[in-house]
Amino acid sequence: MADYFTNFSLIVPLPTEEAVEYAIQLAEHASGIQLGNEMAADFPESLRDVTDDWLFETDANDASQNRGLWLHSSNGGIDAVCAFIQHLLQRFTPEGHVTLEWSNDCSKPRVDAFGGGAALITARKIKTINTGEWLHREVTRLRKPRRKPSAKERTAA
Repeated sequence: MADYFTNFSLIVPLPTEEAVEYAIQLAEHASGIQLGNEMAADFPESLRDVTDDWLFETDANDASQNRGLWLHSSNGGIDAVCAFIQHLLQRFTPEGHVTLEWSNDCSKPRVDAFGGGAALITARKIKTINTGEWLHREVTRLRKPRRKPSAKERTAA
């Protein structure tokens, strides 16, 4: 049996130590919900639907490098981490953005097990691209029959 992994690691810059503390406490609460704890009434609405996908860890980053929150995982949780980052941007840096890249991996050679993706996250929007979907689109585009140039177009060239 093969084991599948979705790996990512990034620093989400946050403006203050209080912002980092808020983010860590929120992540701990979400992890508790996933384990069966009750959801607090003030838990952000935008994160309620992604607690089942909360498969990542959070740690304060060393302030001597960049103040922020280190998010990392080998189990995935891409939808949840994108929603979490967006919530932090909305709350602390509404004009900012964060980029996320991830890889899909497998413990055994499998044809469909490798790839990855990327996300551009702002306070307003989350845009993602998946390498498998991108390749499928490009191959489909290559297979489309090309339009033959008209006689007028051929003589103009």
